[in-house]
Amino acid sequence: MKYPNKEIVEALRRAYPAGCTVELVQMDDPLAPPPGTLGKVVAVDDIGTIHVAWRNGSGLGVAYGQDRCRRVDHDWESA
Repeated sequence: MKYPNKEIVEALRRAYPAGCTVELVQMDDPLAPPPGTLGKVVAVDDIGTIHVAWRNGSGLGVAYGQDRCRRVDHDWESA
């Protein structure tokens, strides 16, 4: 796995600030929530993992360069 540099991590932190809502697009993990699951970003760590509290109770992070999520404008309570 290739780790992102400091500039990429900072860009991820700006794009996915704590509290924003994201939708899972793809995660290569047998315990992953299904695509389309919404969650709240908890933090982005120093290796670019986006830590998410998923709506279904999962806490799996979105790994930089392997998994994909997208920021959504609506809040998960309204979806």
